[in-house]
Parts: sequence; structure tokens; C-alpha cells
Amino acid sequence: MHPWLRPAWAVVASVTLALPLVAQRNVPATYAITNARIVPVASGPIPSGTVVIRDGLITAVGATVAVPADAQVVDGSGLTVYPGFIDAYGTLGLPAPAPGGGGGGGAAGRVAAATNARPAGAPNSTNVVGMQPEVAVTDVLDPDAASFTAAHAAGLTAAFTATGTGVFRGSAALINLAGTDVSAMIVRPGVAQSVGFSRGGGGFGGGGYPGSLFAVFAALRQELLDAQRYHELKALYDRNPRGRNRPAYDPSLEALQPVLTKQQPVVMFANSEREIIRALDLAKEFDLRVMIAGGNEAYRVADRLKAENVPVLLSVNFPRRAAAPAGGAGGGRGGAAASPDEEPELMRVLRERVEAPKSAGRLATAGVRFAFQSASNFTEYLANVRRASEAGLPADQALRAMTIAPAELLGVSDRLGTIEAGKIANLTITRGDLFEKGTRVTELFVDGRPITIPAPAAGAQNARTP
Repeated sequence: MHPWLRPAWAVVASVTLALPLVAQRNVPATYAITNARIVPVASGPIPSGTVVIRDGLITAVGATVAVPADAQVVDGSGLTVYPGFIDAYGTLGLPAPAPGGGGGGGAAGRVAAATNARPAGAPNSTNVVGMQPEVAVTDVLDPDAASFTAAHAAGLTAAFTATGTGVFRGSAALINLAGTDVSAMIVRPGVAQSVGFSRGGGGFGGGGYPGSLFAVFAALRQELLDAQRYHELKALYDRNPRGRNRPAYDPSLEALQPVLTKQQPVVMFANSEREIIRALDLAKEFDLRVMIAGGNEAYRVADRLKAENVPVLLSVNFPRRAAAPAGGAGGGRGGAAASPDEEPELMRVLRERVEAPKSAGRLATAGVRFAFQSASNFTEYLANVRRASEAGLPADQALRAMTIAPAELLGVSDRLGTIEAGKIANLTITRGDLFEKGTRVTELFVDGRPITIPAPAAGAQNARTP
């Protein structure tokens, strides 16, 4: 039992301990967080209230909620309870790439074992690795015990996760960030088809295809045209198969059918203005439901995003100042060294550093729907959300971008995103208000199970200057 839990009644605890082990496993886990400030998001904050959790679900929330007799009580004095934060795009839950692996390693390599004759990927695909929309992230999830430690410290309880390489990256899923039981982690499979604009690399076969941004969009367009023709041929055959040769089954083109009928949205990972415009043009040509992930320069095309009702899964991994190694200059998102010849690029990074935190506020002003993604920078996630708020995004909208907004965009708002009875008990608990400097995450509940976040060691705070 966690040290911050105590039984509501000692007699209940003694009876529970007396039960046989098998019976104990079948007793629903019940918790009551009491005396806490609660921010349901679906309604106004509750200055002091109680949240009751039973068997993984929220069963009651309010200022006058009774504590069940069998509940393990969490004293929430001085704590604030939020809906569990949702990472709106990333690769959480995927195995780390093999050391020295190229574009064909990592998550894509877990779909099927690689052979000398064939790169890893969907085993019966007619397309090269990186052009296989039939790949499903649920088939390659493989978290280890420490997979979510950093994400938990950032308050994240769920994530929209996709394979991280290639052009057609396959079907992405919404997962809960707890444990290693993949079947129990999956909240909603098949949320969207994920598309990236990666170019070249071993993941596309020996020729490095496609090898340019132009070639990437040509390949995307051709595969969508092939999927349209495949649909027509199948429809003709299904109406009157007699006397016709059946169309050859193509798993890649089959996987794109829900995309073409707008049953499944497409998430296009695009950061630059040029990439975003090309993504929007492609979506318009094929009448796709599209979302932009990354979106570093989405504010530059905010009017079009609003007009075409395209949401953004916005990265808050802002550019930051980084110490330069001896003899070189530094800068950019990763702090990579740069030569003096690259000074114009460094000036661009300086502009990005100023403009990036303003992006969310600009999208909000334009009426563009958006949700926040960490871009795997968990240590700076909450600090960067605060920076977005300080740069013009109201705090309540920033909180929505971490909770109900991603839940709505990813089709899980009926089970996540707010603190309401009947929803999955994903909760993020902080000591202090989220938008106050120095506030940290102390506990989480994921699927109704508590996770304690250790206090950072003295001197372990991130000291980088934004």
C-alpha cells in the first residue's frame, strides 16, 4: 500500500486481509481523494471536494460526496486534481530502435522479423517499408517497465501513439500509460492513419525511395490514386462477379479504404509552412479528414486551417538555447553544434525561439482547434505549456489542450478528458496550481490505479535556459 493511502475503516482492512488471496484479487479497487481542489474541466473548479474511484472508473465527484466505507482514502489537502493529461502525438509504448539502426529499425522492425531478402515491415505487403498503411501500432507496442517514467513525471496518463518512421506509418492508437500489458493499455485502436514526410533512408529499401519532398508527395498521391482505383474495381466485381477476374487483394490499398471514405482521419506530421500547405492541398484533392501533427509553423496558415476545419496536434517542444561545445556554436531544438557558415540558420532558430511559444495563442485567436503534444520532451513539457500560457494562451485553454481537446480530436471524449462520473479514472495530481512556477506532479491515477511520482533529487531540476 502506498504511504499516502489509508483505509477508511480499520475493520474493513482487517476483513480484507483475512480473505483468501484469490478472493482479494477479485475485490474492486476503490479510492477516495478527499479535501482536494478539483478541476473537472467539464465544469468550474471545486475548491475542496472528493473524487471516488471504483474498479478503474470515476463513480462520483463533488464537494459533498460521501466516502465509501471500503475506499482507500487519499488525503488531498494542498493538492489539485486534474483530468489525466493526454499526449496528443508521439511514439510512447514503442520499443527503442536497435543501436545503429536505420530507418527500417525500431517500431517498424517489430512488425515482422527481418530477413536477408526482405526489410522488416508488414510481411505480406506489396509496398516497401515506410509505404505500408496496413501496419498497426497495436501490433508493435512493447513497453518495458521504465517506458513511461519520464512521461508520468510530466503528468501524462494517456498518449496518441504511432510508429515514428516512414511516409505511410500505419494505423495509430490511443493508449493508457500504465504497465506492460498491451491489451489492457489500448483505449482505442485505429484512431487515425499516420503519415510523415520522411525522405530517404534504409527504411525505404536500398534505393532510398522516395528521396525528396517532391517524391514523397508524388508517392503519397499515387498510392491514394491506386486505392481509389482499387475501390472501383472491387465495387464492380462485388456487384457482378460472374465472368470477371477478381481483383488481387492488396493489404496496403485495403487499409486506405476507411481513409478515402472519411471513416478514418489522416494525421500528417508537418512542421514547416510549406509542408503544411502541401498536406492541406493533398487532403483537399482526395477529400480527406486531416489533422496536422507537429505544426511548428501552423500559425502562418491559421486562416486556412480554420476555413478548412483542420485541427493541429501542436508540439510544445520549443526551440531552446543550448550550450555550444568547445570551438563551435550551438542552437536549435536539439542543441546541435553549427559551423559559422550556418549563421543564417541560427538566426532562423532565434526567431523560432521567440515565435514558437506564441503559436498556440495565435491558433486560439484564429479559432483553430488544437491539442498539445510533448514531442517526447517530457522534462520541459509542463514548463513549455506555462510558456505558451504566458505568451498569450489563456490558462483555461492551455489546460483544455492537455485534456478534453485531445480527447475530442481523437474520439475518446466519452471516456477521457474530464473528471466526470462514468469516465476512466485517469487523473493528474499536483501540489499547487498547474500554471504556477514550482508546481510539480505528485501522483497519477491511470485506469484507476495509483502511481506515485518521486520528488526530484536536489539539483536535478532542468537548468536549461529557454
